Amino acid sequence: MNSINRRDFLTRASLAAGALALPRIGSAAPEIPLGKAEHCVFIWLGGGMSQIDTFDAKPIRGDGKKKAGCYYDVIDTAIPGATFCEHLPKLAKMADRLIPIRTVNHNVIDEHAAATNRMHTGRAPSGSVVYPSIGSIIAHERKSAAEGVPAYVLMGYPSATRGPGFLGPKDGYVYLTDTASGPAGLTRAPDIDDARAARRQGLLETVSEDYLGHISDPTPREYDEAIAQGFSLQKGDFMKAFHLNEEPDSLRAAYGDEFGQRCLLARRLVQRGVRFMEVGFNLNFVNGAGWDSHNAAQRELYMLIDGLDRVVSTFINDLEANKLLDKTLIVIASEFGRPAHFDSGGGRGHHGKSFSVILAGGGLRTGQCIGTTDELAMNVTADPVSVPDLFATIIAAMGVNPGKNIMHGERPIPVTDKGTPIAKVFV
Repeated sequence: MNSINRRDFLTRASLAAGALALPRIGSAAPEIPLGKAEHCVFIWLGGGMSQIDTFDAKPIRGDGKKKAGCYYDVIDTAIPGATFCEHLPKLAKMADRLIPIRTVNHNVIDEHAAATNRMHTGRAPSGSVVYPSIGSIIAHERKSAAEGVPAYVLMGYPSATRGPGFLGPKDGYVYLTDTASGPAGLTRAPDIDDARAARRQGLLETVSEDYLGHISDPTPREYDEAIAQGFSLQKGDFMKAFHLNEEPDSLRAAYGDEFGQRCLLARRLVQRGVRFMEVGFNLNFVNGAGWDSHNAAQRELYMLIDGLDRVVSTFINDLEANKLLDKTLIVIASEFGRPAHFDSGGGRGHHGKSFSVILAGGGLRTGQCIGTTDELAMNVTADPVSVPDLFATIIAAMGVNPGKNIMHGERPIPVTDKGTPIAKVFV
């Protein structure tokens, strides 16, 4: 028997698997829908947004004590038969631009970090593979849309969950702490002029070349490429995006607080070619716990919902005014939802059996709800959407085949964990 190496074996096995998957003669292969979105803004409501108090509001009114139900009154929306809570009046009126997916579900409820990882990587952890985040997958597949800008910007909490995993540093994020000055690592000290910066960069390149010439491990080279990208970002159009004072005062006022300014910056980054942006909205000081509405935090949750309504509606209108809405996919997501009943402190626990994720823009068929839940938004009654299905939908909307593999060394890794795009959201 002739021996074959690992690469040959994997190649032959992959071809064999592909042959088995081919349709029979005369049958049509299932068509994977692909969208035309050029950018994605992923709005992260860390803590766990209560679906029954927001986008899957039900007319059964809870009392914050023993009676389960929505904490607020419900209002009609531009989608026939769909209701939101009373604190989302602006988004209710423009629901024709939204796709509330009400039946997202997974089995992680006790641990925020594990659920956050699931909603960023689209799958359960593996002992042998560190999976990339959705942002890094898009960065890897689509790259930046212009020279001199990163593919992936994070305005939120940095973590490995949001990172590139096995894809390596080149597909990682640029982390932003200040919407006014830009990433701290890309801002020169006042006493560093162009000539001094060039000398420093030249010295670094000399040291790097000498070191890389003596090693075979590709990891340091990948970090070296990320450092080179950082230098290029200092010189290009990217840093000009942070000049928010160029925007009209009336628009900045409409966006309002820090979360609003982050979304305004996201629009400016879209205009400069950034492919994927995560924008975090978890301002704990507003109600004491952000979207993690245990105990007394539930009573003042409306403050966050009001802010979400004001900022996202302004963001959608701003993108539309700049003819960017059809090419920009907006995703509003959280790690899980909340149950309809209340805990002993008047708040809500965690709930992963059914919760809401909202899509908008991106050239999708908006103005429809996906999935239905029971009278307390606790259980899926029709059209469940798994996390892999959600990821396949987002990835397909960005024009990437969700059925493809990404290579981890010699090992092919599927982009999604057997996810299927939601066909009805594609035009």
